[in-house]
Amino acid sequence: MSPKLNVLIAGTGFAGQGHAEAFRGAGANVVGIVGRTQSVVSEVATKMAIPDAGTNWQDALTSCQPDIVSIATPGGAHYEPIKQAIEYGCHVFCDKPMTDSGDTAAELYQLAQRNGVKTAYAASFRYAPSVLHAKQLVAEGAIGEPVEVECISHFNLEREIPFGWSHRKEDGGGRLNNNFTHTLSIVASVVGDKILRVIGEVRDDLGRAPIVEGVHNFTTRRDFIPKDLSDPALKWGQSNVEWSYTVLTQMQSPFAEKPVSVLFKHGGLVPRFHEDHIVFYGTKGAIYIKGHYGSGQLYLWSASKAWEEQPLPHNIAAAVPKIAGETQQCWHYLAREFVKDIQGEEVDPYPTFKEGSEYQQLIDVIRKNDNWTELP
Repeated sequence: MSPKLNVLIAGTGFAGQGHAEAFRGAGANVVGIVGRTQSVVSEVATKMAIPDAGTNWQDALTSCQPDIVSIATPGGAHYEPIKQAIEYGCHVFCDKPMTDSGDTAAELYQLAQRNGVKTAYAASFRYAPSVLHAKQLVAEGAIGEPVEVECISHFNLEREIPFGWSHRKEDGGGRLNNNFTHTLSIVASVVGDKILRVIGEVRDDLGRAPIVEGVHNFTTRRDFIPKDLSDPALKWGQSNVEWSYTVLTQMQSPFAEKPVSVLFKHGGLVPRFHEDHIVFYGTKGAIYIKGHYGSGQLYLWSASKAWEEQPLPHNIAAAVPKIAGETQQCWHYLAREFVKDIQGEEVDPYPTFKEGSEYQQLIDVIRKNDNWTELP
């Protein structure tokens, strides 16, 4: 057996703790964790039985000597820790977005290539069971040649959520960074990952959010929504990122002669009427998956000319980690593949900094919002 790999975690919130559990599930040792606030990182380390806890990333790299670093902080804080880790010789597992810009993401990808370290990019909902099922069906020709994909989601997020990293471009915020990255990865895994063309429109329909102290965990931010939004003493921060987007891409597929048209439609602040969904349309049928990240039931339209619920194949059910929660389940899947690859085992291709840098450059293009044709 290969010796256990040592992992150092950056980030103490939901993602940091989730990454730690995922790597433990993959058989690695979590030897340290780094956060911004000593009291918080000490509390998390104690709760999770992580031996080393601190606030200095460079010191942790030296003292913990990790084989892998796992980056689980907001995207705007990724660049320096990843650069230092690569230069130290660590393999890097990074949550999305990779950084806050296409240029810095491309730089880190090239640096990893030069230093010969492996990377994983955790746009990881491509490992949801129904997405894996759709991938298998498309490869088997169940819908003929794919021609079109539709990804629709409406989150109805509270406008009063306290101002934080998700409101700021420079911190890795925005719905493209934190929603589009997942759906793009899902589509790429099913129909093919060669992006040929893109056009898009973004909109900041939030404007501002209340500034509230004490929010340390992304998942509990709703608990800090002020009760009195008319309080004159309340301070407000200005959003500078998109909360809604519409993106159309053409993607080359090994299963189709012509490019596949893909629509990504997301409204972060508006309510849904029917369920969010992802649909793959082909020349002979279609696949419908409930849920914005394809985590719900899969239905197939084929020769019967009706939508029919499909059971999850046994091979996929056996491959999916037996973990509660779709986010955690997908992290476990990717961490397992990453660890196996580092240890020299053969694995299927998984998203790396190549995809992370491409996605970040694509987001920069979409955010220019300059695709309109003015009419006389």
